Parts: sequence; C-alpha cells; structure tokens
Amino acid sequence: MMTPVEIRAPRGARLLEVVWEDGTSSLISHQVLRGYCPCAVCQGHSGSIRWVEGTETLPDGTFELVELRPSGQYALQMTWGDGHSTGIYTFSFLNELGGLFDLSAEESREKTFGR
Repeated sequence: MMTPVEIRAPRGARLLEVVWEDGTSSLISHQVLRGYCPCAVCQGHSGSIRWVEGTETLPDGTFELVELRPSGQYALQMTWGDGHSTGIYTFSFLNELGGLFDLSAEESREKTFGR
C-alpha cells in the first residue's frame, strides 16, 4: 500500500496534492474527489465506484474542501462545502484517482474503481 508523506489542500484551492512515500506526487481535483465519493449515499452498498452523475453541475461552493482528517492509518475523510462528509478515501483509492489528472473530463468520468 502506498502511504502519503504529505498532503496539501490549501484553503480556497481546488486541487489536492498527495506526496507519496516513493517520492511521486498525485494531483486530484476537488471535482474528481467529489464525483467519485466512495460513501454509501453516493455509491450504494456494493458494486464498483463510479462517477456520480450531476456532480459537474453542482454549485462551486460544493467543491470547497473545508475539513480533511485521517480515518485510521489507511484513509482520509473529507468534509465538503455543502456539509457532505461521509466518504472515506483510502490511500490506494487516492493513488488511483491521481491517475485521472491528465485525462479529459469526459475520459475521467468514464472510469470505474473497485472497492
């Protein structure tokens, strides 16, 4: 499992940067993080993690990351500008989401991820 050594989420920014133990970095837009929220409300209780339809039309304030906190030794929990806070993003999932940064919006919304 990849472990982050630094996480940067400046207030007002719309990108999360994760520096991994191997020295690589991942940039993940807040819209991608919110669009792939892994919580049961957004994804249901089974199946692949998919893009939550309509995320791209949410108000801009929705994508403000107001709180970022560890969840155990393996994940982060995020609270968004609209109060949504039930998603727990494992480090391995964050690493996978980092691979979407150079894709077009359309291409990134077509991806699916395992649980």
